[in-house]
Amino acid sequence: MRLISTFSLAPGDELSKTIYNENGQILINSGVSLTQRMIERLNDIGITYVYIEDELTADIETNYPVSDRVRTDAINTIKSTFDTMKKTDDIANAFIFDRTGQKMMNVVQHILAEVQGHREVINLLSDVFTYDDYIFTHSLNVTIYALALGTELGLPPKRLEELGYGAMLHDVGKTLVPREVLFKPGKLTEDEFQKVKEHSEAGFNMLRKAPTVPLVAAHCAYQHHERLNGSGYPRGLEGNDIHYYAKILGIADVFDAVTSNRVYRKAMLPHEGLEILYSGAGTLFDIDMIEAFRKSVAVYPNGLTVLLSDGRKGIVSKQNTQLSDRPFIRILEEHGNPVHEYYEIDLSKELNLVVMDCDTTLLSKSV
Repeated sequence: MRLISTFSLAPGDELSKTIYNENGQILINSGVSLTQRMIERLNDIGITYVYIEDELTADIETNYPVSDRVRTDAINTIKSTFDTMKKTDDIANAFIFDRTGQKMMNVVQHILAEVQGHREVINLLSDVFTYDDYIFTHSLNVTIYALALGTELGLPPKRLEELGYGAMLHDVGKTLVPREVLFKPGKLTEDEFQKVKEHSEAGFNMLRKAPTVPLVAAHCAYQHHERLNGSGYPRGLEGNDIHYYAKILGIADVFDAVTSNRVYRKAMLPHEGLEILYSGAGTLFDIDMIEAFRKSVAVYPNGLTVLLSDGRKGIVSKQNTQLSDRPFIRILEEHGNPVHEYYEIDLSKELNLVVMDCDTTLLSKSV
């Protein structure tokens, strides 16, 4: 299968990966031949990339890091918890948290087990989602990224569970931001941006009053937009004044935000998201954490078209553990001409080669 831009789709292209809505319901199933109307609809609803079938890449696979059951359970748990916290006037006396608190921890434990059992680096492009309300899927994605990073950093199981719990609830304060502001397709005014920024403190106040929610989870909500140089919000904390978990969540939150579809912006590819993080290394984000994060995620996802420094073009076919920026490449073009028979190279062994560019339109589908 091959990852391509929705703008490069043509009628008759066969979808390789199912497209879901935020509730896990199928919008377009894998194996469907796309019509022009379907393609226009995908662009209208903001889907940036999809996987399609083709003969030269039919054996290339990519898998979501958690099972459908765990993903659906997590989304439903996040949604029901957020809804409860938004609607409950007296959170401190909300008996519902005696049940949801443990349920959420169970979900975190299941996600952690599957993330740690996932053999490849994390690739959340592996299934395509569209949603009217991205908060719940974003919360799950940030949890997966945070647990992968925490594992790479060597955190013990108890601390990973705390981190995962805080990650799932880090954006609960956004339930109090007016929807017309949160999902505004255009540029926010200064007043609107101030309303959005209030979600950190709002989330902290909601969570610290809930009797079964660990206080550290409240601080995850409070501090995940703080930055090392004091330029973050809401308190402008610096360096070691920022909780360790919040530093992890800041990286996971930004990476998922820029590599996911939003009403106001198309998704970036993972290598572009990492460039954003590295541009803030040492000033906004902890550089050691970014280095660990790079080892945890698929910089160049399977199925992505890449241009190498010697002019050859190909498709990422397989990942190298701990060397996510040096994957296996299936070469399909040399010097602008299709090869008679494709072959694979391992960039971890071809150190003279680097990825110069990657795109979802570099190769014609007729190659």
